[in-house]
Amino acid sequence: MAVKTQELENLLEPVVTSMNYEFVGLEYLSQGRHSILRVYIDTEQGVGVDDCADVSRQLSAVLDVEDPITGEYSLEISSPGLNRPLFKLAQYAQFIGEDVKFKTIRPQLENGQRKFKGTIKAVENDNVIFEIEDQMLTVAFADIDSANIIAKF
Repeated sequence: MAVKTQELENLLEPVVTSMNYEFVGLEYLSQGRHSILRVYIDTEQGVGVDDCADVSRQLSAVLDVEDPITGEYSLEISSPGLNRPLFKLAQYAQFIGEDVKFKTIRPQLENGQRKFKGTIKAVENDNVIFEIEDQMLTVAFADIDSANIIAKF
């Protein structure tokens, strides 16, 4: 049975926000007997080990009661880190002007390209507009498989 990430978000996001953390998003990495449910949290002050432990305890209790995932998995709570993953359309709007690496579900160019590096320029309706090597590329949010901000040093 496939894990529905939207159902997990609906279950876990209210718990995280009730604890005064931002629910950044989650990833479920199905790896046979060693699957991982990774939940990203943040605050204005950043996230420490104690924050992750507190959220882990609360989410573990909810997951034990609701049991939305069949089989074994590890729960990880993480800060978004320097290469912050983007999960929601609003996050793209929040980080306009930032450089990102992203991968699309289906090719966006005639050459079949699915992996890109560019700058978020705008969010319009359900589309994200990127500038890639002085060219604009409009991608439907639903077509973005994964995206991470590129850390600046």
